[in-house]
Amino acid sequence: VIGVVIGKTDVRGFPDRKNIGSERYTFSFTIRDSPTYFINVNSWGREDYIRTLSESFRVGDCVTIENPLVQSKEAEREEKFNPVTPSCYKLLLSENHSVVKTSSCYEMDTKLLSLLHLPVKDPQDYYSLGDIIANGQSLDGRILNVLAAVMSVS
Repeated sequence: VIGVVIGKTDVRGFPDRKNIGSERYTFSFTIRDSPTYFINVNSWGREDYIRTLSESFRVGDCVTIENPLVQSKEAEREEKFNPVTPSCYKLLLSENHSVVKTSSCYEMDTKLLSLLHLPVKDPQDYYSLGDIIANGQSLDGRILNVLAAVMSVS
């Protein structure tokens, strides 16, 4: 799978239930290969493997993923912690079987670079700040998508 990284989480450690007293590490990222399709990628493993993998690329890089495990995603659980994707699958990276290679999007395909700036939500599924202010009471308790741009940072 070849795509541009459009999102990435920090590395986190969790107690390993199989090996009491040790930890397993994880991080995830989302890659996109067309305006319509993007998928979440999860990786679990030893700390040095996960940290090295996480530091090997950043958002905006193009990656080639070789030999991932394709799994059905558990929509309700998965989408609490990862972006909602149009696919009913996720990719799982294994330290022993999977490889992630990074390269410049210019070397691969400049069309991939343009995918970095496309919203991942349906353009009809956003509220403007004006709509939220005007209809605040009726929207109370609902989860809303807001599309905004940063004008300045100071």
